[in-house]
Amino acid sequence: MNYKNQISDYIDSHCDEMIQLLSELVSIKSVMSSPQKNAPFGAENARALEFVLERCREYGFSTENVDNFIGSASLNSSKPELAVLCHLDVVPEGCGWSFNPFELYHSKSDGRLYGRGTSDDKGPAVATIFATKAVCELNIPLAKGAEIIFGTNEENGSADLKHYLEKKKMPSMVFTPDGSYPVINIEKGMIRINLSSDFNDGCGKILNLSGGDVINAVPGTAFAELADFSTSDVEKLDTSRFSGVSFRFAQNGSVLCIEADGKSAHASTPDSGCNAVTALLGLLSEFNLPDCSQTRTIKALAKLYPFGESNGKSCGIQCHDEKSGALSIVLSIINLDSNGFSAKNDIRFPLCTSSKNIVENLSAVLNTSSIKTDVIMSQEPHCTDENSSFVQTLLGVYEDITGDKGECIAIGGGTYVHEIDGGVAFGAEFPNETCNMHGADEFITVDNLLKNAKIMANAIVALCK
Repeated sequence: MNYKNQISDYIDSHCDEMIQLLSELVSIKSVMSSPQKNAPFGAENARALEFVLERCREYGFSTENVDNFIGSASLNSSKPELAVLCHLDVVPEGCGWSFNPFELYHSKSDGRLYGRGTSDDKGPAVATIFATKAVCELNIPLAKGAEIIFGTNEENGSADLKHYLEKKKMPSMVFTPDGSYPVINIEKGMIRINLSSDFNDGCGKILNLSGGDVINAVPGTAFAELADFSTSDVEKLDTSRFSGVSFRFAQNGSVLCIEADGKSAHASTPDSGCNAVTALLGLLSEFNLPDCSQTRTIKALAKLYPFGESNGKSCGIQCHDEKSGALSIVLSIINLDSNGFSAKNDIRFPLCTSSKNIVENLSAVLNTSSIKTDVIMSQEPHCTDENSSFVQTLLGVYEDITGDKGECIAIGGGTYVHEIDGGVAFGAEFPNETCNMHGADEFITVDNLLKNAKIMANAIVALCK
């Protein structure tokens, strides 16, 4: 029997209740903070977890709180064979909001619900709760058990999930509404590396060079100060090759100040940004600088990380495959003065290679320029068979509810299931949709909140029948 129409009517009739639950959840500022007793990721993260579990108990689910790291709500008494993995923690609010980020704002003109976490991942969590509630209250028969798992540390390393897996076994089928539709079955591997070197000869002309704030983003701004240069020296340089980056020059006595303004972007999609750091390095390498360790490092970095290149060719690590695409690398943070420099790389790599190969090849190339490398973290690619009955069922549900073609996609970023064998991301963002995740004025539309719930409910029925 097809329950699609009954599910749709149920979800639509509970729209106001869903919005109210999301409003209450958004008001909890579940940004990671200092650990406290019974609150490993801060008091508000623990409060968000207990709030959701209490609501799930009110809805008739059986719940479990695993040491305030993570919790679950089960649909029935059967051993769960399906888990929908959501997270209740959010990133900090940042700047530029038009509304209070921790107070849900319903814009009636465009049907948007604004607030931190509305799309990542509190809105999808609410949709999953009501999807499960619909299946339960409509008395739809299931042969297999299902549960929702609520995490509290996805945005800061997923230590919650690691703790959970040390105590419990994940069901055989797991999807997370922490990505995009139709189905994300491939996630590239990730490596983060520190670069550094010391300058011992002390004759460099660059007083300081800095750019970038976070390791997983293309830096949008960079700044440098050069001793004994003036704005007249700039007239000899060609800045036109740094398309998309603007430079500002100012004189402060005998010091030339240069600011580069590019465009920030997520490190998983570097070609959508303009790297201000690599542009400034390229510009500095054209100055008539003295031959010293600082200058040689600047020129080496400009050669190894040329502006506009993100495929790692100049670093000797370029690779790609048909399934997961091409490697990308971002020089995301740099700090340099007369004593030395430090910088950070974010690398996303395809299925055809490994972190070991990437690190060995990159280190060999950088070491020839006296640049030391230190791996901060490495994570192998994630891949789930697109032909599995699990994935094909999800694709079928997506096509049935939306009328759009269901297909698997690969991404450079990572989702909550990256370390879970057989896991995939299923929603919650729709194709060609941008909900300002992690940015100002994050939102989900009311229509898509409801549509997500309908898709999730039908997926639970299809997978557990």
